Formats: sequence, C-alpha cells, structure tokens
Amino acid sequence: MNTRGTIDRPLTHDPKKQAPMKPSTSEPAGSVTPDFPTSDANDSRQNRTRQMQLAPEALARAHMHERMREADIDRQAMRLVIARRMQRRAERASLRARRALAMAVMQ
Repeated sequence: MNTRGTIDRPLTHDPKKQAPMKPSTSEPAGSVTPDFPTSDANDSRQNRTRQMQLAPEALARAHMHERMREADIDRQAMRLVIARRMQRRAERASLRARRALAMAVMQ
C-alpha cells in the first residue's frame, strides 16, 4: 500500500524528511511570506527541547545544592553549640578543682 502522507497523518514526523511547503498557485505571488531556512529553526527547537528536558534536573540540582548548604550551616551551628557547652562544663570543673584545692590548703 503506497499511499502518501496527509497533513493529519504524515509519513514521517521528522521535519527534515518531510516535503517543503510550496506556495499555493491560487494565491497571488506577493501574498506568501518567503521561505526561511529550516536548519536554524530545527536547531533552536532541538536546543529548546533539550533545555526543557534538562530544566527539572537543573532545578533539582540547585535545590539539592541549597539543601546541602543549609545542612552545612546547621552542622556548623551545632558544633558551635556543643563547643560552648563543653567550655562551660570545663570552666565549672576548673572552679570545683580550685575550691577543692583551696579547701585542702585551708585545713
């Protein structure tokens, strides 16, 4: 069955393999816009498609980068809290040791 493709059902969906559009003979000569090269249109369409496909990945990558930065900030804050707690504990132990030494010397 060798039927040619129609507008609704083309033989192929690849624009490079489809027949170029010809101006209609029923229209006046100056009414049809001039043909544009299709390679630029196809390249931009492919780039746009590629960018659209990669957009969720880029968004997810940026989201993960932001989460990693927040986690680093949280870890740094937690280390600071722990360091201050340990410093206060060491100061209290030092005071207890001084008191114990003073009590031992006084007796």
